[in-house]
Amino acid sequence: MSVSEMFAALQGALGQDQDIREEIRKVVQALEQTAREMLTLLQGVHQGPGFQHIPKKCQKAREHFGTVRTQMESLKTKFPADQYYRFHEHWRFVLQRLVFLAAFVVYLESETLVTREAVAEILGIEADRERGFHLDIEDYLSGVLTLASELARLAVNSVTAGDYSRPLRISTFINELDSGFRLLNLKNDSLRKRYDGLKYDVKKIEEVVYDLSIRGLNKEATAGAGGEK
Repeated sequence: MSVSEMFAALQGALGQDQDIREEIRKVVQALEQTAREMLTLLQGVHQGPGFQHIPKKCQKAREHFGTVRTQMESLKTKFPADQYYRFHEHWRFVLQRLVFLAAFVVYLESETLVTREAVAEILGIEADRERGFHLDIEDYLSGVLTLASELARLAVNSVTAGDYSRPLRISTFINELDSGFRLLNLKNDSLRKRYDGLKYDVKKIEEVVYDLSIRGLNKEATAGAGGEK
């Protein structure tokens, strides 16, 4: 084979690879648009009247996840099944965003942390690496850390809306989350930096709870919660 023939073959391989990446980008752009629509929808819970419509917003978000599952099925067909990590960077960010959105919906519905297996099911992908297109552990953890930041914001806006018990519950949840992350030996630099930001979320929520305590509103919130039960 001549030098020109060798490089012609290489160009063919590069062109094929570029075609795959372009097809992946098209689907990822659609996923990003769906994620933006869901985020816009869920941001409404931070507004005063939004607290009254949380169940309706969560139901609407669940419908959007139906679109996500369809788009994920399309994405799976755009590259060889055994080359997940070769193209992973293309969908890593949007997948982390979708994990956050799924975790936020589940928290708003039940005030619990969604499992990686449950997120994978919501998104229509696998939890186990051996089964193909899957939810990487680090992508799951990154999405959960974004949830922590969103809940810190929700704690502040809850007080503004007159919901004094929610920040107390968020504080308990975030502290449990922080304890869980402390059990992990994080090697990934990006994930480690994201985790370092969790302490600021914890501090922010603690300040909200402290302010409620100083104003005596934490007792009112506790009494209200007891009455509801």
